[in-house]
Formats: sequence, C-alpha cells, structure tokens
Amino acid sequence: MAVLSIDTGVGEMYRLGIMIVAFLLCGPMVHAGDMERAPVSDGEIEFNVQGEGEPLLLIHGGHVADAFVPLMDQAELEDYKLIQYRRRGYAGSASAEGPPEDYVAQAAADAADLLEHLEIERAHVAGHSSGGVIALQFALDYPERLDSLMLLEPALLEVPSGEKLREELAPAVEHFEADQPAAAVDAFMGVVAGDEWPEGVAEAIPGAVKQARADAQDFFEIEAPGIVHWRFDEEKGQAMDRPVLYLWGSESGAVMGVEEHYREGRDLVKSWFPQTEEHYIEGVNHALQMQDPQAVAEGMAEFLEQNPLPQRNE
Repeated sequence: MAVLSIDTGVGEMYRLGIMIVAFLLCGPMVHAGDMERAPVSDGEIEFNVQGEGEPLLLIHGGHVADAFVPLMDQAELEDYKLIQYRRRGYAGSASAEGPPEDYVAQAAADAADLLEHLEIERAHVAGHSSGGVIALQFALDYPERLDSLMLLEPALLEVPSGEKLREELAPAVEHFEADQPAAAVDAFMGVVAGDEWPEGVAEAIPGAVKQARADAQDFFEIEAPGIVHWRFDEEKGQAMDRPVLYLWGSESGAVMGVEEHYREGRDLVKSWFPQTEEHYIEGVNHALQMQDPQAVAEGMAEFLEQNPLPQRNE
C-alpha cells in the first residue's frame, strides 16, 4: 500500500456519518459564527476578513481549518487586511471533489476566486503545511495576484526525508482505512504536532479538534494524496520574483522524528527562489502559529516591512 494514497470511493453518506459520530462523541463542532461565504467552482467557501490595509490571505494546512485564527488579533499585523478562510473540504465550505492529482490546482483556484469575490487584485499570501503547497501553486498560477509569499513549514514531500515522514504517518492512514477517522486524525497530528496536540489546539482554537476529526474523509481521500502527487513546476517558478519568507520551528523535526525535514524544505524553497528569507522560531513545532502566534506575527510583519512594494491594493 502506498502511504497517503487512498481509494476515493466512499460516498457522501459516509461523510455525514463521520460528522454525526463526531457530534455524539465530541460535542458540537466549531461554528461558522460571523463568517461569510464566497462562491467557488461547484460550491462556496467560508471566510472572514478583519482589519484594513494591505491584504494578507491566510491558507490553513491540513485538519485544523481555523489554524490562523490566533494570528487575527496580533498587534503586529493590525495594519493588514487579514483574510482567513476554510478551504474546500472543511467545516461549512464545499466538499473536496475530483481526482486527488487535481486537488492543489483546484485549491489555488479557490484562493484566486476568493480574492476576486473580495475585489482584491493582489495580496500577500501565507500558507501553512499543505496550505503552503497551495500557496506555492497560487504563486505559480496567479503571479499577477501575488505581492509576497510566506511559507510556514510547507508540506514538501519530495525532499530526501519525505519518504521517512510518510512512513511515520502510515499508521494514520491505516486507522482511516479501518473506519477510525478520529483515530486517524489523532495519529497524524500526533506525528506532526506531538501527542498532546488536542489540548494545545483546543486551548488556542476552541472547537477545532472536533472540526478536525469530523473532516477526516476529504483530507485522507483527496487532500493528502493530492499533496503527495504535487510537484513544483520549476519552469513556471523561474518567473516568480516576489519576496519569499520561510518560517519554521525549532521543535518540528524532533517531534516528528525526522530532524532534517524542514531544513531540507527550506533549502529546496531557496533553490526555487534564491531571494527567500527565513524566520526561525524557538520552542514551537509544526503547529507554530497556534503555539506562538505572536512570534509568527512578528516574523511576518518584519518581513513585510522590509520588503515594500511600489504598488499596493487600496
């Protein structure tokens, strides 16, 4: 069995069953609250906008749809228009559909559709984990809409240690294939964010653990295989001259048991974009913006201030 390569034959009724079980076992999921909705192909996605100034689009990683919420109230980013949204396959947004190999391009198109809906021509774009891969694809497919690119430990599995990481994550896939979606999420997040991830995430984002467990199907059937399939288009990348920031945590590799993984990721991104800067954050793992949002916000703000661009969105 190929790790993170899953048969996509499970239907919508199974998704509904997962949601019902999650509700009964874990209580109510995170609510949409005041979130708005934007049209994308074949559905809608939930989003929230806070603040005024240069737009900063925040693309969350796998499992935790509101992973960027802790950044929304950071003083360091108060001069920016922060756009936090729930990607296709999460919470009340449209389900992820289609073959996994099309997933990343579709997710990048959704991000572009959201900016179009908000009448924003260009934005800074930040992506975490699998959201970092989507941010990279956005930079390749929509360079005219990109002001700068910020990557928070993007999920780059083509690095030398990528196979080892996939082996570490194999038990999560096995749980999912055994119809144990909550256990699958716990196993996956336990590898990348530590065994105590539910407590830390629940403290930072109430309701997020319930949401993550409820949305397991689209992640394991479509998103994760799509990330495994994705490859960077170096020919397109040669034309990308926007500022790039790579953010990573001191504890991420140790928690995963693959010390070199995000160092290799940094080096790979720098090989694609020689202009890449980096911001190293002490004491955090892969859940970095949920563990220390102030340090992440400081790194982002410093990068943005040091890389002014002549044209900005109004």
